[in-house]
Amino acid sequence: MFDYIKGNIIELNPAETVIECGGFGFDIMISLQTFEALQGKSSATVYLHHYLREDDEQFYGFATKDERELFKLLISVSGVGVNTARMMLSSLTDEEIRNAIIAEDVNRIKSVKGLGVKSAQRIILELKDKIIKGAGMDSSIPMAGNTNNAVVEEATTALVMLGFTKANINKVIPDIIKSTPDAKVEDIIKAALKKL
Repeated sequence: MFDYIKGNIIELNPAETVIECGGFGFDIMISLQTFEALQGKSSATVYLHHYLREDDEQFYGFATKDERELFKLLISVSGVGVNTARMMLSSLTDEEIRNAIIAEDVNRIKSVKGLGVKSAQRIILELKDKIIKGAGMDSSIPMAGNTNNAVVEEATTALVMLGFTKANINKVIPDIIKSTPDAKVEDIIKAALKKL
């Protein structure tokens, strides 16, 4: 229903922000990661997750779509609520969480306040395959020129199979495509290997 809000930052603290848009002030819960991204700015675009329960309605806001997608993935795990997911995103970066899940690093995940061994194991069990397949992140890779999406997808799949995370891959591929729009699969992989 709500994708993002763009407006002036009226209040900002490590746990929440108030953004004014169209004469309305929206109170939005944020992670420490988003707080750091918004610091020093007078206006911002914040990606929203609308949390709605019988007795509670709240907006959770994120500086990036990747952070929001990971949040949604985390709260899909049985026993992980919005506050736990926000605590995870305040304690670790998106990439650290994804890498810990892929590496089955229980200790790294349970280092987050409020998470025990069983919860950490459940997160790994339920999310590892999804994260390897690229879930929990913004899948839109900016394309340039006449590059075929299938070429990029094939290169991405190959790099994931080589052990790189999709988050890291998605950081380098757009630059490669921008500099060589007609790159073949093997060219993209070779260039990515130099940057990863």
